[in-house]
Amino acid sequence: MALAETKPSQRDGWVFCLFTYIIRALIEPWERIGMRNLVKILLAACLFLSAASVFAHDEPEEEEVVKPWEGSGELGFVNTTGNTETVALNAKLNFIRTGKKWRHRFSGTAMTTSEDGNKDNERYTMEVQSDRKLTEKSWLFGAFRWDADKFGSYDPQVSLTAGYGYQLMKSEKHSLKGEIGAGYRKLEETSTNNTSSEAIARFLLDDSWQVFKSTAWTNRLLIETGSSNTFTQFNTALAVSMNARFALKLGFEARNNTKIPPGDTEKTDTITSANLVYNF
Repeated sequence: MALAETKPSQRDGWVFCLFTYIIRALIEPWERIGMRNLVKILLAACLFLSAASVFAHDEPEEEEVVKPWEGSGELGFVNTTGNTETVALNAKLNFIRTGKKWRHRFSGTAMTTSEDGNKDNERYTMEVQSDRKLTEKSWLFGAFRWDADKFGSYDPQVSLTAGYGYQLMKSEKHSLKGEIGAGYRKLEETSTNNTSSEAIARFLLDDSWQVFKSTAWTNRLLIETGSSNTFTQFNTALAVSMNARFALKLGFEARNNTKIPPGDTEKTDTITSANLVYNF
């Protein structure tokens, strides 16, 4: 009965705490966490949950859902035959649920390419984020990112961060958001399987512009920086709607690691894609 009487906001706080503990355990099950890193992680989690509880006391018994689960799926596929056989697959999935006080997001991507039957590129990513709204323009967030690049410098990169977000600009056609936070990251070198972990700072800029009624332009810049490596990812895309559900999307992505393992030659990887988008 005690659980049934608990407010949804309190349950969300405990769920986030449990989620943080489970993810942390999965990231580093075989080695001790440095005391300094442990203190930073616990401090970030405590600040996030404490701030959320302060602003949760005035919530109704059942949180009003402003928007139910909505999202989009993308698919791009290339297959060539003849003197050279090439196969390329690019898929993306995004979900978001917006409540009166909470916003939850999930995104995942998969990309693979092969030539003459030999796979030469394979990458999977996942991002999960929960935002606790403070005002109409500000929020606290907790974010988890997993990036497995089978032919890149690191496989995987895993990070867990918490921080503060703010709506920098918003109009009928234009929206610009920014986030700043701190957390923990673990890297595993693809070639040697050597691992390293460190405290990081996280910066994010998310821009969207409705250029025309049927045309949208989006830009996203993510930076995770620590003492051993700075990871930067920039995405830009132009989407043209065919109807309420379907759109064509042309995208470009650039990823950079300032430090790469011995033997790797390129610090920056780029992807240019053309996908069919389904909105639901």
